[in-house]
Parts: sequence; structure tokens; C-alpha cells
Amino acid sequence: MTATGRTAQEPPYRAYATLMATFLGAVTLVAVAGTRRRRSLPAAGPFDLAVLGLATFKAARTLARDEVTSFIREPFVEGREPEDETPVQTGGMRQAIGELVTCSRCIGTWIAALIAALDTLMPRAGRLLSWCLAVGGLNDWLQAGFAALTAAADRLER
Repeated sequence: MTATGRTAQEPPYRAYATLMATFLGAVTLVAVAGTRRRRSLPAAGPFDLAVLGLATFKAARTLARDEVTSFIREPFVEGREPEDETPVQTGGMRQAIGELVTCSRCIGTWIAALIAALDTLMPRAGRLLSWCLAVGGLNDWLQAGFAALTAAADRLER
């Protein structure tokens, strides 16, 4: 029982399991399709991992937090502003998806798998997407760094 007299809702474990099975099934399907098409896994040197990391960062933050992607989150969340969004409390798949799409770390795993799948099955498209997102992610970091340096300089000036 909670302070309001209601019982706490149990997390949607069945929906979580369905999402995990979907993720693992999709990764397996890509691996099988790649093997049948005689596609090798993309190179995974340090530079490639950095590009994938930046691309995943950018796409995950965009999907989980930006206004431009609010239409994707809207069926699964309550609240109008991205910073105020919380997953609906249905106890089912809508709640589980809401939790997934509002957590940049959570959705980042799915995005990394999508980019890796594209790199495996459609290398040109995967590479193009990776580079576009990675440069966007690098831009985000540079903009944040510039804003922090400017704020620090303003504080020192006062």
C-alpha cells in the first residue's frame, strides 16, 4: 500500500520480456541474414567504435529528448514538454515502450543494434547514417563545451 491507500502497480514484466525477445530476435535475424548474404560484420576498430558511439549518443538523445521526435513518444508518455514526459502507467506494453523511448541509455542499445544491422546488411546506408549522426553528436558536444566556456568566461569577467 502507498501513502494514498493504493497498491503500488507492479512493473510490466511480461511487456519487458516481449521487448527483450524482440530485440534478441531481431539481432539474431540480422546475423542469419548477414551470414546467408555472405556479409561480414563491420570493422570494429577504435575509430569505428567512436563513430558508432557518437552516432548512438546523438540518435538516442534525439529520440528520447528532442521536440522533433515527440510525435514518436506521444502515444507512450504523459506530459507535453520532453523534460516533463513520464511513461504512461498502464502496466502493459505502452508503459514498457514509454520507458524505453524516454531513456536515452535504454533506447541507445536499440539504436546501436540498428546501426550495426545497417552496417552489416546495407554498408553504404549504415556508414552514411553513422557518419551523419556522429557528426551531429560531435556538434552537440562542441556546442555544449562552447556554452560552458562562455559561461565560465562571463563568471570570471564579473
